[in-house]
Amino acid sequence: MAIDIGGTKIAGALVCPDGTMTGTTRRPTPRGTDAEAVMAAVAEVVADLSASPLWGSAVRCGIGSAGPVDTSRGTVSPVNIGAWRDFPVQERVAAELAARGAGLPTVLAGDGVAMTAAEHWLGAARGHANALCMVVSTGVGGGLILNNQLHPGPTGNAGHIGHMSVAFDGEPCVCGGRGCVESLASGTAIARWALEQGWTPAAREDAPGAPDATAAGVAAAAEQGDPVALAAYDRAGRALAAAIAATATLVETDIAVVGGGVAAAGDTLFGPIRAHLAQYATLGFVSGLRVVPASLGTHAGLIGAAAAAAMLLPGPTS
Repeated sequence: MAIDIGGTKIAGALVCPDGTMTGTTRRPTPRGTDAEAVMAAVAEVVADLSASPLWGSAVRCGIGSAGPVDTSRGTVSPVNIGAWRDFPVQERVAAELAARGAGLPTVLAGDGVAMTAAEHWLGAARGHANALCMVVSTGVGGGLILNNQLHPGPTGNAGHIGHMSVAFDGEPCVCGGRGCVESLASGTAIARWALEQGWTPAAREDAPGAPDATAAGVAAAAEQGDPVALAAYDRAGRALAAAIAATATLVETDIAVVGGGVAAAGDTLFGPIRAHLAQYATLGFVSGLRVVPASLGTHAGLIGAAAAAAMLLPGPTS
């Protein structure tokens, strides 16, 4: 059983051992309301799943959530769900399951860790014993596979590459650090820097007259050869390359999988990452490091929640 909690939607599915999903359901994430209203949406998703004829076959439940998370306590404080601060989502979901006759073991994973589990199971990191997977979007998150095992760390935040410092004298980050990858390479950072350098956004195709001052707008301008837009993505790619190389040097990963909305820019992002990687991944044991796009797209949340449950929870006993 998989539940994926984000700022836009709360989704659920029953996931088979081969990764196929059934009973998929979703609810919009309530906005501008209290914690219990958001939990009510989660409960509705669980209720939908309980109507499936396969409900009784579920053996474990994975919960993937936007962060910050603290898996040691089973709590979440998602940046994009303001009503939840230190909300005991794992305990509450377990109670909902038990109330519907499914007293299953449950596990909580941050969305970056869930994406990592998904890509290792069925995606671009499949077959790699040691991998870094990243989500580059409004923020920058990630997770680690080490010796074919998901490595979330004590609180579920291992691999949170977005808050690795790559610029010693860089600007302050919202986390309180300085020169973090997220402050250089997130979609928000790319758009902000381009605007500060004098980039003029073009009108959005779906809303003529409204400028597209987003990372996607910067990417579109870069594809047209805009020098500021190209520089914005080069700057982001360099930050990501430095962090990827540092991670590989530390734990000997041989592949970095990059997903999230910013990765949709394709070679506009991956070209600079790969070009700069040669400057940072210089030791022999990391010189073959590959950087590839994620392959599971919008399915990564649910697939990842299920994969995290399979990797982190014991299997059924006979």
